Amino acid sequence: MATETCPEDHQKDWREPVTDAERSIGRLVAEMTVAEKIGQMTQVSNESIAPAEVADYFIGSVLSGGNGNPTPNTPSAWVNMVSTLAEPATETRLGIPLLYGVDAVHGHSNVGGATIFPHNIGLGAARDEGLTERIGQATAAEMLATGIQWAFAPTVAVPQDIRWGRTYEGYGNDPALVSALGAALIRGLQSTDNGRRAVLACAKHFVGDGATLWGTVTPPDGVDWWDAWGDGWQIDQGDARISEEELRSLHLLPYIAAIEAGVMTVMASYNSWNGDKVHGHHGLLTGVLKQELGFGGFVVSDWMGIDQIDSSYETSVVTAINAGVDMVMVPENYRRFIEVMIGATSTGLIPMHRIDDAVSRILAAKSSVGLFGPQPEPPPLATIGSPEHRALAAEAVRRSAVLLKNDRALPIPSGIATIDVAGQAADNIGLQCGGWTVGWQGGSGPITAGNTLLDGLHASTVGNVEYDPTGRFSNRGRADLGIVCIAESPYAEGPGDCAAPGASNEDRAVFARMRKRCDKLILVIYSGRPLVIPDLIEQADAVVAAWLPGSEGAALAGLLAGVHPFTGRTSQPWPGSLADLGDAGATPLFATGDGLDLTAAHSADPLETR
Repeated sequence: MATETCPEDHQKDWREPVTDAERSIGRLVAEMTVAEKIGQMTQVSNESIAPAEVADYFIGSVLSGGNGNPTPNTPSAWVNMVSTLAEPATETRLGIPLLYGVDAVHGHSNVGGATIFPHNIGLGAARDEGLTERIGQATAAEMLATGIQWAFAPTVAVPQDIRWGRTYEGYGNDPALVSALGAALIRGLQSTDNGRRAVLACAKHFVGDGATLWGTVTPPDGVDWWDAWGDGWQIDQGDARISEEELRSLHLLPYIAAIEAGVMTVMASYNSWNGDKVHGHHGLLTGVLKQELGFGGFVVSDWMGIDQIDSSYETSVVTAINAGVDMVMVPENYRRFIEVMIGATSTGLIPMHRIDDAVSRILAAKSSVGLFGPQPEPPPLATIGSPEHRALAAEAVRRSAVLLKNDRALPIPSGIATIDVAGQAADNIGLQCGGWTVGWQGGSGPITAGNTLLDGLHASTVGNVEYDPTGRFSNRGRADLGIVCIAESPYAEGPGDCAAPGASNEDRAVFARMRKRCDKLILVIYSGRPLVIPDLIEQADAVVAAWLPGSEGAALAGLLAGVHPFTGRTSQPWPGSLADLGDAGATPLFATGDGLDLTAAHSADPLETR
């Protein structure tokens, strides 16, 4: 791996053909002042900047973080917020347009009423590139309706430890699967089919975030929001203590596929590699990504990611920029960042050719999605949460659910008078959507528009459906068939790091009540990772891993009723015990690629084969 290179090595070779767009960008960069260039390299949270300051500091990008929503959280309010921040950029001396970014990681998921698709772990179970590409196109259309052209997606991590709170953001533990689906989403987001504008995709987080080890996280100093999450951050942002061979063979492959798919932005990862923070790693960001792989877009940092490089903020800034970070997600104290950048540039700590290279890459990415020049009409607001997109999301729900076990319980037999349904997750949109939905950590209850498993059962022809979230059904006797839906509480990133992923005490109590009163019991699981619940799996007659299906949970009812086939296959190995966690050599309860269809009326108890 190249670790020592000349600072100029990442520049375009003068012998290569130069396009008209590159000539235009070169002329524009030559005309820019140092302040204008540094402004383009600065990304600020929408909550930390006033519209006039976008012009005053020549800001290149604004983002809405996980909680950066307008009030009220409606599509029209998003349009007003984005346009209010973007318009001042066009009034600057050079009129360089602003690039607005959001965490549209399973649909335009911050926006109230948007279509929420299954999280990536579910799409990994569906294993369908065409489906994933169509989801990218639908997400882009809903983003464009709000005036936004940059999605911080897809996550192309290859998670190796399901205790990681970002496990559901990855498509699975197989780099070939991750490569194929990540590239498909990129193609969908950046598609210009039907004459529409493209949305910039962002492959993240470069590189090795899926390999970090439990207990290797060092909390950064002076970060209040970190301390608020208690026992979180045990593996997220930790250290990937792996060889270069493993880094390349397992974790680098999806980035090769992403570059081949035309991705124009890559986000640097919080994690370290053998003790060195990736945000400051020249060998990885410049030597591998830009030189070896030929990545021609720009590298953006993660939220305050450069701050973790060194206790000196100036050293952190200089190290990150010289390592190959082109745009810095500041995201709050942008004035301090700009001051440090101006000082470091004036003293030569950051050479001007590195600044020019970064700005050229940023402008090229903006040009690639048509931000320069006349702007077409955006899609209508009715695109957001449209029937067509919700139908696509329902299809993704059906394709992603995995039938793990079936002992003559599914499909739901005809002639059953009453079906008892229990568990609060059966009628809870927030629980079925998970994190990165309307807010950073997600939430419980009717947080956005959608439908639930219970809605789908009521609308089906499977029989009379009775619902008691507690599973008590105190006024009724024994039932022929019961359905229990359990769920992890929503989470994202480090707060989701969990030493023992399993069922809550409340869900266990509901399951126990239902098991006593139902002849046949179906267990439906909403989770961002496999859960260590071998006892519940053993006791249930059928088990469905529905992952985090998003806003269209009603689609699951058609699978249970046998209207649609089960085709999903696990994208992560499912451990049989807590002792197996973190042990790559352990025999899983269900291996990657496992799953049944309804032609298998009975499957052997998986616990008997261990």
